[in-house]
Amino acid sequence: MADAMEARPPSAVQKTTFTVLGICCSSEIKLIDRILNHLEGIENVSVNVLAKTATVVHDPAKAPASRIGLMFHRLKPVSALNGAHLNAGIKESGRVQIESRPWPSASVVASGALLLVALCSYVFPPLIWIALLSVTVGVLDMLRRAVAALRRCVLDINVLMVAGQSASISFEGSVTVSNDDDDAVFGAIGLGDYLEAASIVFLFTLAEWLEAKSTNKARVSLESLLNLAPQTAVIAETGETVHVKDIMINTIVVTVAVAEDSAVARMVKLVEDAQNRRSNMEEFIEQFAKYYTPGVFLVAAGTAIIPWILGVHPLRQWIYLALVLLVIACPCALVISTPVAKACGLSAAAKMGLIFKGGNYLEALAKVKAMAFDKTGTLTEGAFEVVEVQCWEPNANIGQFLHWISSLENMSSHPMARALVEYARVRGVKPSSEVRNFNLIPGGIAGFVDDCYVKIGNAEVALSNGWLRENELRDNEAGITISYVGMVDRCIGYFCLGDQLREEAARAVQELKKQQIHVIVLTGDSKAAAEHVQKQIGENVQVEAGLSPEGKMKKIAELKETWGLTAMVGDGINDAPALTESDVGVAMGISGSALATETANVALMSNDLRRIPEAVELARSSLRKIYQNVAMSLAVKLLFFGLAFGGLPSLWAAVVADMGTCLLVIFNSMHLLHKYGGRESSTSSSQVPQEQSINVDEFSEPLLSSERRDQDEEAPCLCCKGRSSQRER
Repeated sequence: MADAMEARPPSAVQKTTFTVLGICCSSEIKLIDRILNHLEGIENVSVNVLAKTATVVHDPAKAPASRIGLMFHRLKPVSALNGAHLNAGIKESGRVQIESRPWPSASVVASGALLLVALCSYVFPPLIWIALLSVTVGVLDMLRRAVAALRRCVLDINVLMVAGQSASISFEGSVTVSNDDDDAVFGAIGLGDYLEAASIVFLFTLAEWLEAKSTNKARVSLESLLNLAPQTAVIAETGETVHVKDIMINTIVVTVAVAEDSAVARMVKLVEDAQNRRSNMEEFIEQFAKYYTPGVFLVAAGTAIIPWILGVHPLRQWIYLALVLLVIACPCALVISTPVAKACGLSAAAKMGLIFKGGNYLEALAKVKAMAFDKTGTLTEGAFEVVEVQCWEPNANIGQFLHWISSLENMSSHPMARALVEYARVRGVKPSSEVRNFNLIPGGIAGFVDDCYVKIGNAEVALSNGWLRENELRDNEAGITISYVGMVDRCIGYFCLGDQLREEAARAVQELKKQQIHVIVLTGDSKAAAEHVQKQIGENVQVEAGLSPEGKMKKIAELKETWGLTAMVGDGINDAPALTESDVGVAMGISGSALATETANVALMSNDLRRIPEAVELARSSLRKIYQNVAMSLAVKLLFFGLAFGGLPSLWAAVVADMGTCLLVIFNSMHLLHKYGGRESSTSSSQVPQEQSINVDEFSEPLLSSERRDQDEEAPCLCCKGRSSQRER
């Protein structure tokens, strides 16, 4: 692997993900950026607070990672991050890093125990000095991080907390006692706010542990996906003896990919990549936070300095107010309000069998006003059955006719093609391996079979080529797809195929209608076939028939102009242009083509259409959680600003409010996991067999023979000029 990486051209970039388990607050994103971006060869840094990872895009020539395994502790990014006490390391490919800390650290427990002892100073005053010991025990890690942040001119939560504790210890206090008879003022000589400083340290470190424990619960949902991955495959060469526990007769296990290339690992990678992508709301909040913290810090500094310059007394009151403002200057809860809800939503969607390629698509799906569905293979099962074959060629029998059809169709991975090839095979007809100049035409396919140029297509192909007149076309029947076969200037026959509507299709469409979403069916099939589907799913659904891939794309553009945000659900290569044109493209991951899944923004990892309205519901809930989190965060900040200038809150109360809001935001977001994460068991087993959900590569086209795969790679793709064999019917 090292040689492969070193052989890459100098201009190539490499992506490496690091675990940064020491992240305790979103304000440390800037610190990590400052640490890594000054290293030579680093091009981009993306930090995921919830997942506690930093993804680095770097030039391997200047910042090589070829010896990551051997030089783990000496790798520059790791060393630099650990220099700031951020507990960094290389993230294992395809694995979710879970920090298992069922109990607070020893320093947190010790700090809390010493604080309890110090509280007894109300009975025995000398014990107040124990509070200083409590601060010393608990503040060390915080102090190290604060120093690292200040060295890079970054104001993070550690700097603010250390400043608050230092001031609490440094400034002396006074107590005023009064009654109805006389006034007396007693000075508390030489006493600093040691108890409050100790309270700040303990409450902050305890809240930090609670926050880490809560975020781990959100991240652990991804671990359940990894449990699907097979463990180990043993390669037994000829003559090699392998010791096994059991032998199962007539059972063959085929290993088709290494663990990091498995469908499960790629599912996890897609979700992690989606979490790393910033949504529009997230970017806005982060931009706001960049100005919020320095702004509040300046207000706090002014609150302490201006009264001192003006000689306003008591000065201690203004300094104390400045400290409270320092504590609430950290926008932790506000900054994580969006990513934590987004991450929980993405994880819940993954457990439901929906892989979003970015949090922005989750937000967009929540606002979708129109949704278009492809018919064949999406609303219908795509399990075609040949119901009629007619040969009109006088010099050919039905066997020769099937040979021409199956040879040309063998170049395609369309469900119709597979049904026709199988129909011919059962009748003893084998497709020719010599098919030349195979190409896609509007509404069909064409190519040379045994030196005969054959075209197969819909009614439009038959009419445009002059094979038949309108009144000579076969009568359309409900639910039947008719394709015509021609040579040069004549039609030599036709065939009819039937397809069944998915059992859950009507229910899924009507659920979308209840969600106030305009639903439209786009198909290249005949009007009669489209109207037959319309009758089954609901007369209130719009249908558009006879559309080419470009026609579907134009229809999506019209929907966007008329309705606003538009989603498209499809499964074939011919759906790729429409999926790309839509605001949110949803691909059928199991039955769909690789290109459809690649161009789509969301992959449905089953054929259960009920997941679509559930995805809309989840997206809307996630967006509501984001709004709720932002509102709670801002409300608490504004409330404490008002209370602070009213002289009411104390420092420890500000710490509790600040960290408590973080926890509240996390728990509120985790409700998405509890509400939607348990829906994975409701997937219809009849539609997604257990072995398929584990072993089938959902991101590739349906399984073909090696011969057909090789041929498919030679077929030109209409929409991307790549190589494919799908066509529009």
